[in-house]
Amino acid sequence: MARNSDVRVRRVYEEADDDDGYRVLVDRIWPRGVTKAKAALDEWCKDVAPSTRLCQWYGHDPTKFSEFSRRYSVELKQIKRGQALDHLRELAVARRLTLLTGTKDSEISEAAVLARILNR
Repeated sequence: MARNSDVRVRRVYEEADDDDGYRVLVDRIWPRGVTKAKAALDEWCKDVAPSTRLCQWYGHDPTKFSEFSRRYSVELKQIKRGQALDHLRELAVARRLTLLTGTKDSEISEAAVLARILNR
């Protein structure tokens, strides 16, 4: 029987929690004001991040989140992003995975889209 993935989403600005498991930053750009020590990352997987063009179009507008999710899912089929997604999928099989983002509202971020895909 296959084990369901346990993928969570948190803001990188929050304190690390013992329950986080393996912590991966999924933003393309390093979050402002966060040191590597404070981030307490296990990995930075910037290749899975959405394109600059898509991010600029989206602008974290909640009314565009559904369309952003659709467009981002299409981008994840590109070779480089797809390989990064496969890597995250492999990590999620072995342990709890916490996807980190610097976005103010993590529920409408690329991390939320990734978590939804990985938790299927």
